[in-house]
Amino acid sequence: MDDMEYDDAGHRDIEDEEVPEEELEEEVPAEDMYEGGDDAGDQENKYERARVLGTRALQISMNAPVMVDIEGETDPLKIAMKELRERKIPIIIRRYLPDNSFEDWSIDELIIE
Repeated sequence: MDDMEYDDAGHRDIEDEEVPEEELEEEVPAEDMYEGGDDAGDQENKYERARVLGTRALQISMNAPVMVDIEGETDPLKIAMKELRERKIPIIIRRYLPDNSFEDWSIDELIIE
């Protein structure tokens, strides 16, 4: 067999070896990753969009008041999409930041694609 050592679970032990300095990545503190303010915050991301639409469609399917003219539409998801396009969804998005604070964004404050 080879010269590698294995622990009791059969996993190979990795020996400490020096990594060449040119292969090291610069460590960036979490606070520096988030620019803060409106620079990164006013864009709705796909995960927020999916959650907002799903939550609102569920509310509509359970007879919550609709905030737009439905024009004969019966599909809760399509109604929720129309509410989102018209920025009428009564939901606040809470975004947590690296410093454990948070920002609350209403739908009408976000850039929606």
